[in-house]
Amino acid sequence: MAEPKAAAAAAPGAAGAAARAVAHLRAADPVLRLAIDLVGPYEAELRHAPSTFAALAEAIVHQQLSTTVATTIFGRLVAALAAFTPEAVLATPDEGLRAAGLSRAKALALADLAARCTNGEVPTLEEARALDDATIVERLSAVRGVGRWTAEMFLIFHLGRPDVLPTGDLGVRRGFALVTGAADLPTPKALAAHGERWAPHRTAASWYLWRAAELGDLSPAAQPAPVRRNGPKQDAAGQ
Repeated sequence: MAEPKAAAAAAPGAAGAAARAVAHLRAADPVLRLAIDLVGPYEAELRHAPSTFAALAEAIVHQQLSTTVATTIFGRLVAALAAFTPEAVLATPDEGLRAAGLSRAKALALADLAARCTNGEVPTLEEARALDDATIVERLSAVRGVGRWTAEMFLIFHLGRPDVLPTGDLGVRRGFALVTGAADLPTPKALAAHGERWAPHRTAASWYLWRAAELGDLSPAAQPAPVRRNGPKQDAAGQ
């Protein structure tokens, strides 16, 4: 079976929403203006997955692996199943999941995800769209191997939620240290406190901080052209 492809597309009304988000951030925080001016327009896009199960299963496989290795393992996993569904995973012995290249911990996490999807603990995409952010984070974080970081990435990139600030993300913290000129990374608590001024557009602020972390040197002379990137890079501890 071929691997399901996750297409990326701009959310409906994205241009207007992006413009409003950037205008708010520029007015609310002079510190963030540097990143906005250097990076250019906010260009976040949604990643489409056929189900919550598919989105989280791929996230679990990708944890702590390079994109190339994770993509290969995920492709083997999908090919090994009769259908890429929770029921198919539950019907596959642990050895079958391990044969695709999954570690024992990830095989157990995938089985737990599948069980929670079938019993309704993990919401479908349609159900998730009707839930608030905190409820989604709580329900997804109950899954083995799915921490707050993975739940927040699901909110940002699969549901398009506009006000998510992943304060534990190293890229966001590094970007904040760069735009503020701080020698040390902010604590998640300090970042959350500063980020209150970005609400209700903290997702856009996160995107700019990710881009700032990628740029590294924020001096205008070091930037020949605006950066055009969309997703975060998961750090080794990211879950």
